[in-house]
Amino acid sequence: MADSAPLPSGWIAKTSKSHEGRTYYFNTVTGKSQWDAPTSAAVAPAGPATVRASHILVKHAGSRRPASWRADPITISKEEALEKLAGIRRAIVAGEADFAEVASKESDCSSARRGGDLGEFGRGQMQRPFEEATYALKVGELSGTVDTDSGVHIILRTA
Repeated sequence: MADSAPLPSGWIAKTSKSHEGRTYYFNTVTGKSQWDAPTSAAVAPAGPATVRASHILVKHAGSRRPASWRADPITISKEEALEKLAGIRRAIVAGEADFAEVASKESDCSSARRGGDLGEFGRGQMQRPFEEATYALKVGELSGTVDTDSGVHIILRTA
C-alpha cells in the first residue's frame, strides 16, 4: 500500500519518536502495531464475530445521560461511581455477592432486569472501550473498571 493510499478501517499511521520519525501503523481494534503498511486482509481482528456479556453500570453526573431506572437525576461524582463499582467488584470476586443479583439491584442499565445480560453483540455495536474490553476477556472472566461515555462498568463475558 502506498503512503498516499487510505488505510483500512481501524488502522492509523503514527510517527515513531525512538526510530528517527519512521512511520508505523497501529490497529485501534487489536491494539497491535507494525512497521509495514496494512493490507485489507489485516483489518479483520482475530476472535469470534460475536460475544455475549453481562455488565454492571454505575452512572455519574458526568455520564452522557445522568439518569436511570434507579435515580433521575444521578448526582454522584465519577470518583464516587468508581469507588462504588470497586466495592461491588471486590464482593463478587470474593464470592460474597452474585453478579446477576447485584446487577439486578445496583446497575443503572435497563439490562438490570436480566441480571445485567446484554445478550449477544458484534463489533461496532457497543462503545469502543466496552467492546474492546469484552472481546479481550475470556468466557467467564470479569473485567476491571471500564470507562465509557455512559458511565463506569464491570463486564462478565458469558459466551
